[in-house]
Amino acid sequence: MSLLEFARGPGLEWSLIILVLGVFWRLLGTLLLRKKQDFSQAKQEATAGGAVRTVFNRFWPKPQFTLKISFTLFMAYVMHVGLFVVVFFYAPHILVIEDMTGLTWPGLPSGMIMFAGAATIASMIALLVRRMTNPVLRTISTFGDYAAWLVTLLPVLTGLMAHAHMLEPYETMLALHMLSVELLFVWFPFSKLMHGVLFIPSRAQLGAAFERRGVKI
Repeated sequence: MSLLEFARGPGLEWSLIILVLGVFWRLLGTLLLRKKQDFSQAKQEATAGGAVRTVFNRFWPKPQFTLKISFTLFMAYVMHVGLFVVVFFYAPHILVIEDMTGLTWPGLPSGMIMFAGAATIASMIALLVRRMTNPVLRTISTFGDYAAWLVTLLPVLTGLMAHAHMLEPYETMLALHMLSVELLFVWFPFSKLMHGVLFIPSRAQLGAAFERRGVKI
């Protein structure tokens, strides 16, 4: 079995199994956490509206903080939007998703995808430099932060290299790209990358708690 055959076969299958089971395990563990009893008097009843509102209004900081974190905020949005575009609008990726789920949609031109990929890498490097040069960020950063950065970067970087045929033979670069994606799948549920799933219920819970206490959100 060649490296590419492994990446397309057992590697992909097992990484997807670990991803799905890992996400399910983390969500189940979160749901089963013992809830502390709140003895404070409720100002009002928590509603679904308050929970949903908090999910969305946390996508942008309060005006008094926007200027101070404008660089980080901009780079973070470039990174997340770029990743979204590359993952879900690159034609070969869409074909893989269609093969697994039956769902399909139009892709974007390769030039736009490459630009999005390059912008994603540039923003990630900028955020890493800021993390390493800012005294506070450097102090609170852990191995998990740097590992998550690397595991997220590798699929984008190897994907661009495969598209540009930067390593011969092409099959080797494609296999490395797929293996880096599979590493991301395996790492995702057990790392800080899980915030990509947990941010919705955590924000909703926060919004409900704030509404119960009468906090303006």
